[in-house]
Amino acid sequence: EGYERFKAEKNARELAVIAEKHGLSPDALQGFIDSILSRRVFDPDALTELLHPLGLGWKVRAQKELELMDDLTTLLRKQAEGQEISGLEVYER
Repeated sequence: EGYERFKAEKNARELAVIAEKHGLSPDALQGFIDSILSRRVFDPDALTELLHPLGLGWKVRAQKELELMDDLTTLLRKQAEGQEISGLEVYER
């Protein structure tokens, strides 16, 4: 139980750092991650919606999506615990 709590707190801190770095709400980012993990499918439309409140033009938004996914891919793989996430391979280098 203590280990699970430690793991959850560590994930929450990591998520908060990523959210702050990219100017996103931690709750919105957590919802995006939860959606991906629950279905094991990456939804590019959900990524666009996540970044929509930032009011970015398409070119800047496309770059921001790449930067965000660069930070999120490892976190998503770790939280998926070895299970495949369809569509995520597009962002892996």
